[in-house]
Formats: sequence, structure tokens, C-alpha cells
Amino acid sequence: MTFIRRFIIIQLLIFSNQSHSQNLDLKVVGENNNKTTIIDSTGYTNSFENYKDIESELNTLRRKLARLGYIDTTIDTIIRQNDTLFKAQLYIGVKINRIRINYDSNFNTELLKFVNHDYKNNENFFELDVSRLESSLEELNSKIAEQGDPFSTLQLINITKLNSDLISADLNIKSNQKRRIDKIVVKGYEKFPQSYVKRFMKLRTGKTFNLNEIKEKVELLEDLRFANKIRDPEVLFTKDSTTLYLYVEKTRTNNFDGFLGFGTNENTNKIEFDGYLDLRLINNLNFGETLNLFYKSDEIDQQTFRVDADLPYLFGSPLGLQVGLNIFRKDTTFSNAKQYAKINYQINAQHRIGAGITSTNSTNLLDTDTNILNDYTSNYYTLNYNYTKPQFYDPLFPVNFWFDLSSGFGDRENDSSNENQTVFNLDTYKIFNLNSKNSIYTRLNGALLTSDNYLDNELFRFGGINSIRGFEENSLVANLYGVLNTEYRYRLSNSIYVHSVLDAAYFENRITDTKEKLFGFGFGLGLLTNAGLFRLNYSSGKSENRQFRLSDSKVHVSLTATF
Repeated sequence: MTFIRRFIIIQLLIFSNQSHSQNLDLKVVGENNNKTTIIDSTGYTNSFENYKDIESELNTLRRKLARLGYIDTTIDTIIRQNDTLFKAQLYIGVKINRIRINYDSNFNTELLKFVNHDYKNNENFFELDVSRLESSLEELNSKIAEQGDPFSTLQLINITKLNSDLISADLNIKSNQKRRIDKIVVKGYEKFPQSYVKRFMKLRTGKTFNLNEIKEKVELLEDLRFANKIRDPEVLFTKDSTTLYLYVEKTRTNNFDGFLGFGTNENTNKIEFDGYLDLRLINNLNFGETLNLFYKSDEIDQQTFRVDADLPYLFGSPLGLQVGLNIFRKDTTFSNAKQYAKINYQINAQHRIGAGITSTNSTNLLDTDTNILNDYTSNYYTLNYNYTKPQFYDPLFPVNFWFDLSSGFGDRENDSSNENQTVFNLDTYKIFNLNSKNSIYTRLNGALLTSDNYLDNELFRFGGINSIRGFEENSLVANLYGVLNTEYRYRLSNSIYVHSVLDAAYFENRITDTKEKLFGFGFGLGLLTNAGLFRLNYSSGKSENRQFRLSDSKVHVSLTATF
């Protein structure tokens, strides 16, 4: 190859590379300046690598203008003005503002309530703005899909112009076989309780397939303590079946808190337990069940033992069973044994109602009975309502709102009389999240016992870390009481927070003819560790007639371990 030939080839290659690297510019104009301004407002792309992309952009622009109502838009000419600039002339015509859509007798007119339209009864068409046509058709198609036809399509055919401001089109709906859920498969946590799929999330085989509704129901997994959603549900469509796949993982939810000691009583030579134990076991049998065990022996020689089990969706039904035993012993004065059973109905993920029976047997441990302390038996029929709004994404404060109201109607029987009685209990709290770091916690707890006369061993006992802080556990006795707890919480990090303590209480004791107001002050902190949630509270209490004294302050320490 001669030198001249090689030189020519190199120059051609260089010229070819330069021509490929140059960008091509596009300028689009309308039939006048006003129309050009309308075209410019669409924001079309004006720089391209090749002529094919220019053609594609012009077709896209034409469709955009048609969706705005310029349905007569056409591309008149495309002129190359120089090596890099192309000028396109468009005719967009007069804007059409309204479209009339005709439908046949099989169309479900109830779907029209989801689109903004003009509709007259006894007419087989509806009208809407052309600018909303695409979004309205998408909404209609979505609603048809929710009725079990996810593969339906909508088309407008036979488009004609009725006048200068109105066009007409026929709505053509291509339907497929309606889909129903034939099978539900849980992946990740294969032993996830099926009763929760059917009753809690209300997902059942045989129901009409609605993907949006399914996604909403799967989000309810976030309201469960023992399971989380791994990812969005998926659906497998075959010719004859529809299979729904749920992706779930099991979470650690068992809690343990407390300390326990034991020793021998010097007077009785019997082993006595001392300390505090709070154990909660959740979903260990993969039925969604909860088992609570509580024991406490406090500083004023009181022992409390409580055990209860909550069995939801018993035998796959919407009903659940809750049973429990509560034993309370006051030094050598009396002992109460309370048994209860309750049937619960879960209305939805947050609301639950229940009805049951409660029986209490009290034994006087003193040598003689008195007018205010003797053996008795009480029986109540109870009603209960519970509302729970969780925020399990926050390990420090997993429940945002709790409301529990119960009432009991029955009688108390002892050797001297038989009294009709009524009891009410309220426990509710709410967290007001001001921002990511600041929140306010409020809790209201109270109870009322109505009777013609009262016994000391049937009255409510409150005070302490789970009641009004700054007072000894269960040191306050009343037939009516109400406690308001408040905390201002400041989150130092995702695992540490500090808070104030400001409590107030009011109680009445008809036996001692006492009415008193109480107050509690203090501060505390919470720390989320690998072992669990560590909490420290320092508080001091005062009554209405007693001065504040630091010597009466109480320090409460707890570590709630999750396993």
C-alpha cells in the first residue's frame, strides 16, 4: 500500500469518527409564535446522537401534544439547516378540551365514581377533560384489575370530532378470565400461624385477586411482635391457578426482666423467695400465643404471683381464649386468689373486644374476723375493649397508643352479707412524637369499685414503678384512684434517651374516710444494649399534706432482655 493511499484512509477514519461524535440539534416550531410557545412548554429534548433519535423524539412530542388536546398534531417538514441543526415544522391545530367516551351495556358505571367526569343518568357515555384522559383511563383500568382481572386493557376506538371543542370515542375493554387466589405460600417462616393469614390479615383462598388490597393487608405484619415482612408479596399466574407468595421472618420477642433470691425464714424454717421476675413468652409454639409469668416480693412484705395465657384464633376460629391466675399475699394479714377466663374477638389488627368471668377467693390470715377484714368470695361477669397502635420499628418505644377499658358486674359474698358490686378499670397511654428526638409520654391509669360497704382485702393497691413513682410498691389502698404519669423524653441516639418524671394521683378510701392527692417527681434514662433495654428511674413522692423529702426518694433499676 502506497503512502498516499494510507494517508487517505487515515483521513477518512478521522473524519468518520468526528462525524459520529458530533451531536445533532433539533428546533421545533409551530404554525405561529403562539403555537411554538406551546410546543416549547412541553420540554422536548433538543440534542441527539443520530437522526433516528430525532424522529423518535418528534413522534413522542406529537403524542404529548395530543394528550394535551391538540389531537390534529402532524409533522409537516423536517429540514436540515446545516451539519448539526435540524428544524421541524409542526401543525398542532386547535386545542380540543373535552372528550365524550361511549360505553356498552356491560360497563360497570360504579367505576366512574373514581374519575372526575360529567355523567348523566340514562346516557351511555361520560365526558371529561382531555388533559385528564390518560390518568382517568389508568384509574379505571386499575379498578377493573382490583375486581379480579389484572390483565384487562382499555382502548379508545372510533375517534371522531363532534365540534371544535369536543371529540368522541368508544371505550373498548378487553377482559380476561377473572382471577381468584388459589393458594397462599409463606416463605422464610414456613411455620407462620395460618390462623393469622386467614383471620388477622384476612387473606383466604377463593377470594377475588386484588393486588393493592393484598399489599395493604400484608402491611399488617408490621403490627405483629413475632413476625416481620421481608419483602413485598409476589404472585405466580399460570393458566389455571393463582399462587400468592408471602415473605415473612420470625423475630425474637420473648422478654425477661428481674432478679430472684431465696432463703430460709428464721421463725418458720421455711424457704421464702424474694425479688422480682417478669417473663413473657410469645409465639414459641408458632400459634401466636402469649404466656406471662410475674412474681414480686417487695419491701413491705407483700408477694404477688401472676400467670396468664392468651391463645388467639382458637382452633382457627376468630375467637381467642385468655385465662389467668393472680395470687396476692399481704404479710400475715390476708391472701387473695383471683381466677379469670375471657373470650376475645379480634375485630381487626388494632381493635379487640372480650367477655368473661372472674372469681376471687380471699382468706383472712388473722386469728379473728373484723368488719373490714374477713373471708369472702366474689364473682363477676366482665366486658373488655382494647385498642393497640404499635410502632415496632422503634425498639425503645414499640407501642405508640394503648387503650384498655374493662368492667365487671357481680357480687361479693361473706359470712355477714351478700353485696352487689361493680368494678371499672382503665389503663391507657399515648406517645406524642414531636420530632425525631423529642416526644411526650402520657399515661392514665385508674379503677373504681362501687359497693354498699367495703373490706380492706378487696380494695385496690397501687403505687410504685408501674403506678405513681416515688412511693413504695402497692403501699396505697383505695376503692377509687386515678394516676396520671407524664414524661418528656429526649432521644440522645437511637439507643439512649433521658426523660423527666412528673406524676399526679388522686385516691379515695371509704374505710378510712380518706381523700388525698399525691405527686411524684424525678428523672430517668433508658439504654438499649445487646442484653436488652436497661432503665433507671430516680423519683421522690409527696402527698398533699407532706413536704417533699429527699430521704423518701426511690431508685428503680430494670433490665428487660429479649431472646
